Amino acid sequence: MAKYCVNDVVSYADDLLRIRTIPDDPRALNGLQVENSGRLSGIVAAVDACQTTIEAAVASGSSLMVVHHGIFWGGLESLTGRHGRRVRALVRGDVALYAAHLPLDCHPEVGNNWVLARELGIRALAPLDGARSPVIGVRGHLELTREELVSRITAVLGTEPRVVAAGPLDVRNVALVTGAGVSELPLARAGGADTFITGEAPHHAFIDAEEWGINLVLAGHYATETVGVKALAGHLSRRFEVDWQFVDHPTGL
Repeated sequence: MAKYCVNDVVSYADDLLRIRTIPDDPRALNGLQVENSGRLSGIVAAVDACQTTIEAAVASGSSLMVVHHGIFWGGLESLTGRHGRRVRALVRGDVALYAAHLPLDCHPEVGNNWVLARELGIRALAPLDGARSPVIGVRGHLELTREELVSRITAVLGTEPRVVAAGPLDVRNVALVTGAGVSELPLARAGGADTFITGEAPHHAFIDAEEWGINLVLAGHYATETVGVKALAGHLSRRFEVDWQFVDHPTGL
């Protein structure tokens, strides 16, 4: 008989990530989104729960899929079309689906922002305080040239960032908000950041960065959010003595 079941992992992850107390868009449905028979045979991590990653999880033989973006962003949906296909694939494969959006973004141990900042070598880390709740981003210090920072991001994430080189050549004060975090650029500026790292940005962010004299580094929405699910799956793997793997399905965005 297996030592642990999926519900053991779910209860632990809910507490670890404070699923019940971290505010989020109600459509995110943080926590267990699809249950299985209860068996725990392995963990698959992915950024997005889409047909490709779900099928890969089923094929792996693992019974728990942990993702950042779950399957209910469209709000109330009938179980037809692609939504139905996703759920049927999970149920037929006996794979449970667990999603953590903002609770994963802001977690100081396994969260996207804190993990990526540590992997980039940013020191003296602190929350990027502001009006938003929960506080998602982080800030800290580096001593690199702008080019060295870009090279380090490429080495860590495997992507070539786009850069609005409007700030100093020597990077010292950095703010970081993964994914679509460019709305926090004013907070970064107010906190004295000379460089802001995020995933993606709209057109007007170029002008903001240029006129404020801040380096804006766009490392990819997908790429910047791979680190959290990997860290979470690794943590759960050690805690519950099961193997884990990552399904990489990059969007290039």
